[in-house]
Amino acid sequence: MTIRERQEELEEKILSPVAALAKKTRGRQRPENECPIRTAFQRDRDRIIHSKAFRRLKHKTQVYTDPSGDHYRTRLTHTLEVSQIARTIARALQLNEDLTEAIALGHDLGHPPFGHAGEEALDHALKSFDQSLHFFHPEQSLRVVDYLERQKKPDGSEEIGLNLTWEVRDGILHHSKGEREISLEGPSTLEGQIVKLADRVAYLNHDIDDALRAGTLTPGELPFREVFGVGGSELIDVVVKDVVEASEGKDRILISPRIKEMLDFLKDFLFQEVYRDPEAKKEEGKIKRMIVTLFNFYMENPQALPQLNSTYPEGVPLAQAVTDYIAGMTDRFAVKTFSQFFLPQPW
Repeated sequence: MTIRERQEELEEKILSPVAALAKKTRGRQRPENECPIRTAFQRDRDRIIHSKAFRRLKHKTQVYTDPSGDHYRTRLTHTLEVSQIARTIARALQLNEDLTEAIALGHDLGHPPFGHAGEEALDHALKSFDQSLHFFHPEQSLRVVDYLERQKKPDGSEEIGLNLTWEVRDGILHHSKGEREISLEGPSTLEGQIVKLADRVAYLNHDIDDALRAGTLTPGELPFREVFGVGGSELIDVVVKDVVEASEGKDRILISPRIKEMLDFLKDFLFQEVYRDPEAKKEEGKIKRMIVTLFNFYMENPQALPQLNSTYPEGVPLAQAVTDYIAGMTDRFAVKTFSQFFLPQPW
């Protein structure tokens, strides 16, 4: 019996009957030999961590664009916080922690530079080109792991995509509902439902913390201070305990109506007071113009797209190739590229 088989056997013994088992995965897009040490979900987690797209998250905006302080969140630190919250809930409910972690680490790989401003700009650029097109970062995240990332083979050649399991891909695709109220519908596994909730809890908590640090909010303005505290870890603690208590022994992830109502109100409050705050959004107009300008430039000058001159497969529509390239940019690379093409260069 291999180490992996021992781990799979242990999963069957200790995990909840409603947990997703690595041994019973719906499989991968391409068949491959099993690892003698790691389970299928552990391999997925490792592939995501070692991907280029994961490394680029450290230089992508969460809320505050290019903040001067070192302690504001980036897309990478957000991802790690989502993973921590999700793993805590999964472990408490005896669900598959490896699957939960893999989904959490991969959920934002397709997010473009400059946070939701970049996402809105790319969506606008695509619709301006063709009304039937759109940009939604969960779909792009799935495209990253299925198509844009590459796996090195022992002979030095590359395979397209990370070839992740169906369960991880499903969780990545269905992790977000944008501004709408909290809903755990969508993911097919309980582990995916946990990540969807953890994503919302993580950004509510850390965006409050960052807004307090930036002076966008003051502690006295926060609603439900008696329940969630004022920008510490109390919000996470309250929600995690509530979800574990409501979901224990159930076949789906639940949250009490009282806490759900508070979180929905808090989300609406942050959208009004933080995400649309003039200080947080003061550079947004410039960001959107820059993204749209880059999109139009590459549509008119496809020869400037580096990937079209390398290993990017033929036959991909140009609008998709441009979207893939811009969505993969970090904030600073987008600025550098814009400067290269549209600002005078020293000589």
